[in-house]
Amino acid sequence: MKIVFAGSPEYAVPALEALHEKFGVAAVITRPDKPVGRKKILTPTAVKARALSLGIEVYDFDKIRAHAEEVKNIGADIMVTCAYGQLLTRDILDSFPQGVWNLHASLLPKFRGASPIQSAILAGETHTGVTVMKTELSLDTGDILLVKRCEIADKNYSELSAALSALSARAAVEAVELIASGQTQLLLQDEAKATLCKKITKADGKIDFCNSPEDICRLIRAYNPEPVAFCNFNGSVLNILKAEPAEGVGETGAVICADKRGITVACGGGAIRIKELIPAGGKKMNASDFVNGRKIKAGDVLD
Repeated sequence: MKIVFAGSPEYAVPALEALHEKFGVAAVITRPDKPVGRKKILTPTAVKARALSLGIEVYDFDKIRAHAEEVKNIGADIMVTCAYGQLLTRDILDSFPQGVWNLHASLLPKFRGASPIQSAILAGETHTGVTVMKTELSLDTGDILLVKRCEIADKNYSELSAALSALSARAAVEAVELIASGQTQLLLQDEAKATLCKKITKADGKIDFCNSPEDICRLIRAYNPEPVAFCNFNGSVLNILKAEPAEGVGETGAVICADKRGITVACGGGAIRIKELIPAGGKKMNASDFVNGRKIKAGDVLD
């Protein structure tokens, strides 16, 4: 079976590696190189870099829909996509006799769209997973081939992404084995249970201390390491990386105490204790070190 793999970020690399090791990947489709850092150095996607190191032919299309004939001429049987980030047209879907199959990082039909991992954490889900679905024209609506589940526990976005990335690699291999053997019994998605999630922006990370301790802690985990949850303190941004529910009462946003345990802040229906942060212009540090520098004290207000 001749396989094309489409993906871009580091998240998709384990799936590419697993498919290439098991079956061989004929070609990779990814995003174009883009300028990175202050010096704007033109940098390939993580998937492109890994594909080139494996000796796989790479196509880095700006808009794949403009290259339908080129995609068809690859002559592949199947395409597997993982965090590729472009909607596919009918011409592209029809280029693969055994279909296009997407590795989506949620238990579909929940959390269709751009931010399924963060959205599962924000919603307080106990489990999430990877769904392999047959790609259709509509966003994440295709029939389901298989599902693999993963416990969320207290993982942050980075940790859960790593777990789901590894799970995607296993799911990709299993899916291609099923397709190759003709065992493609598909399950329709229940549209009544479908939810959509939007693209995350920096502004979404603003902490509202009127919210409950649980909601705030979930937001902090969902946005660690990016785009990072934050609040304002003394006119500067304070990025918050880790926090836990705590005991205490006070005016919303007021610092109840600041000691070696961290910074306890009053919020809706309770308090949180900030454990790890990044001050404006600074580096990641334990909240207790921020306290030791006498940068914050009881009675101060975060907003």
